[in-house]
Amino acid sequence: MTTTAKIALSDKELELVCNTDWILTKHSIIQKVYELFGDVLPLLENELRQKKNQLPEAIFIQSPKISKGENYELLPWVMLDYPRHFSKTATLAIRTFFWWGNFFSVCLQLSGSTKVNAADNIIKHYEWLQTAGYFICVNDNPWEHHFEPRNFIPISQLTKEEFSTIVLQQSFVKIAKKIAVEEWERVPAFITNVFTGLTGLLQK
Repeated sequence: MTTTAKIALSDKELELVCNTDWILTKHSIIQKVYELFGDVLPLLENELRQKKNQLPEAIFIQSPKISKGENYELLPWVMLDYPRHFSKTATLAIRTFFWWGNFFSVCLQLSGSTKVNAADNIIKHYEWLQTAGYFICVNDNPWEHHFEPRNFIPISQLTKEEFSTIVLQQSFVKIAKKIAVEEWERVPAFITNVFTGLTGLLQK
């Protein structure tokens, strides 16, 4: 007796499942993101070395880490954590994130004592963050990366009082900036410039 598949593929799905080129190209792109992060990393490390005496010691405890996955909101991603300090009581990290089909972003994430220690300096930089196009997280989940309004909102939409309230009252602070994937050529300069700005928020 002949049987047929109960699960049917659309014409587009059938075309893709028979074509290896697109998946091989995807692997190549992910590898190039890894290489891009690797290329900018020495610049970021040098930035921290130059500011070493002005930055929290937690920044220098762990080495950089690049990781990847296939399923953030169903799409592939690559992430560079540097610096990265995660403990039960405090977080201090700058995450550079590539999200397939969407953007690159650089995000400062603080909680616990590192957030408390940096809060006044972050608030002091409100005007700069506002005019430079940064976003702040308003979500109660610190592990989301998308820029939908339920997660990040532009600091330009907040008064200084509203901004200060978020920084002081939330259990964590995330400040981020993004650039579209289409602007690939500008990404290395974007990462280094945003990284420099965010580390400035941590200086003593």
